[in-house]
Amino acid sequence: MAALEELIRGFGKWDEVEGSPGPMGATWVESLRAYNFALYSRRATGVTLLLYAKDDPFTPVYEYRLNARRNKSGRIWHCCVRETDANGATLYAYRVEGPYEPESGNRFDREKILLDPFAHSVYFPPGYDRELAKQRGPNEGRAPLGVLPQRENGFDWGWDAPPRHSHDLVVYELHVKGFTARGNSGVSPGKRGTFAGLIEKIPYLRQLGVTAVELMPVHQFDPQEGIYWGYMTLNFFAPHLAYAYDEPIDEFRRMVKAFHAARIEVWLDVVYNHTSEGSADGPTYSYRGIDNRSYYLLDADRRYRDDSGCGNTLRCDHPAVRSLVLESLRFWSDQMRVDGFRFDLASILTRKSDGSLDLDNPPLIADIGFLAARNGARLIAEAWDIQTSLLGRAFPGINWRQWNGEFRDEIRDFVRGKPGMVGALIQRLYGSDDLFPDSPEDAYRPYQSVNFVTAHDGFCLYDLVSYDRKHNEANGHGNRDGTNDNRSWNCGWEGDENVPDCVMALRRRQIKNFFTLLMLANGTPMFCAGDEFMNTQRGNNNPYNQDNETTWLNWDLLEQNGDMFRFFRHMIAFRKAHPSIARSHYWREDVSWYGMGREVDFSPRGQTMAYCLHGERLGDGDIYVMVNGGARSARFRIQEGEAEEWGRVVDTSLPCPQDIAEPGEEPTLGSLDYAVGGRSVVALYRPARHDGGRVGEP
Repeated sequence: MAALEELIRGFGKWDEVEGSPGPMGATWVESLRAYNFALYSRRATGVTLLLYAKDDPFTPVYEYRLNARRNKSGRIWHCCVRETDANGATLYAYRVEGPYEPESGNRFDREKILLDPFAHSVYFPPGYDRELAKQRGPNEGRAPLGVLPQRENGFDWGWDAPPRHSHDLVVYELHVKGFTARGNSGVSPGKRGTFAGLIEKIPYLRQLGVTAVELMPVHQFDPQEGIYWGYMTLNFFAPHLAYAYDEPIDEFRRMVKAFHAARIEVWLDVVYNHTSEGSADGPTYSYRGIDNRSYYLLDADRRYRDDSGCGNTLRCDHPAVRSLVLESLRFWSDQMRVDGFRFDLASILTRKSDGSLDLDNPPLIADIGFLAARNGARLIAEAWDIQTSLLGRAFPGINWRQWNGEFRDEIRDFVRGKPGMVGALIQRLYGSDDLFPDSPEDAYRPYQSVNFVTAHDGFCLYDLVSYDRKHNEANGHGNRDGTNDNRSWNCGWEGDENVPDCVMALRRRQIKNFFTLLMLANGTPMFCAGDEFMNTQRGNNNPYNQDNETTWLNWDLLEQNGDMFRFFRHMIAFRKAHPSIARSHYWREDVSWYGMGREVDFSPRGQTMAYCLHGERLGDGDIYVMVNGGARSARFRIQEGEAEEWGRVVDTSLPCPQDIAEPGEEPTLGSLDYAVGGRSVVALYRPARHDGGRVGEP
């Protein structure tokens, strides 16, 4: 608002009559007691602003047909409407005129009611109709509308101090609704599945020990699309209405403030690569009807490019799209105080208008980087799309973290028993310097690797050890959707019916193996909500449309599997207590690699390895890890120190509570020979010989 008033003062009185071309969207100008509107459309031949009262979304209380000679600057249409002329309106939309010529890429429809891409709140009228938006012709009273900005009273952030974690960063991916939707979540009935509901679960998250939550998409999506995950964005500013118990924007702010008070960072999964308008058969809500060729990537024949797999791809090198993305990020960072952004299918952000990749200096990636440098936001890329993979140094966002799909795949392979994976396991535990090299020229850091075994996409952790194949029949696609490359192993029994005790015991051990390796690896660890108490989705590895108990966490399992929760909690605490594990640099000379004896078994049949991580340079003790991926017990000879120096922290083959020791109660070894059970991980700790070291890099 202040920026707009400065602009108006700078241009004199003209803008009071004609409007200002910036900022984009609708803005309340207090000094004028007026609204300013600005809309980008290069190819429109006419634009009409419509203002509505909330009790009648059919009939505008005010219409303003913009004059291209007075209300247009370059490619931006704009006008200024006095409060007295708005007739008490609270909602707004546009009609945009132009040619309907799909063969040339234009899809204007002068009868369609269109949502402003920069609206900060969205209203769905009672007669809202997605199907009508798919057809040409009028849809008055049935289209989403923007909410006019109100006079800003200001949110009281108080003493909010956003946390900034380093070696103790542990990321927890969750779905806002699914986390608390069930009646057994312990959340107040009216607040289940909302931002307010997450506030009530903060004590649980603190007990677990996670230090960042990564929320699956919270941007407004189409409530009639039948999508649960939220990856089909309708509007990039408004919080999704169904996730709010109260007014959405302030409720989200209260949630962020509460997380910060608990020293937990808030990251958002954001989808700036496509929109909910989908393919040519999809609905016309906004971008398609305002300027299809500017907002979307089109092939030479003017069909939609579908690098996202969702029907369309945003034209990310176009100034209009860049402005939209940057203003959205600025809003969520500055006004909502979000700490980080995970970019879905981030390789699309590098695509040029002809569909090729710009890996030298993609403008949007550079713009986002500069914005993040200004406000300190963390940037995380899913560095691939359905056409290409840019994982590692191929991705041009130099300082970005990246979801490491290689870590996921190779750790899964090793733990399920695939031989010959010892070298890959060492590479991933070390921090994936093959993907993020720290040469003087490249200078990547290990924390740029976001290590994960499970995420929303694919099997959850319990299903990973319980199903050999996906079971997605409920999704309605004949079990053809979702990946077939799961790298899972059901431990000898498919599913959950009549599972033998020995199989269930092995599944528990495998879950602990996965999590132990994740917590011991250099890099940034992330795991999926519910994995800590063996939540299941019954073998569905793509439940994107399952807004039901398939995806809503079953909190009864927390009590049933309290031993697993205890293991996760202690393993997280162990990682956070030892800064030698997660470093800003690679372990280098501080790690020694071994096998069952002195030499590592890199043979094609190898399934065992060990290492000793020395922590003296960081004022920490030493950690000795032995890993047996084979089915049979293996006798290791510890290669460093004396037996009485080592305390056993973890042995995943043992039952609770022997599987992981309480801090300070680690049993001392009686011998340097240790029998590591089949499919097991053992971690030992040797305290520092002196207490003088300061935590941090030398």
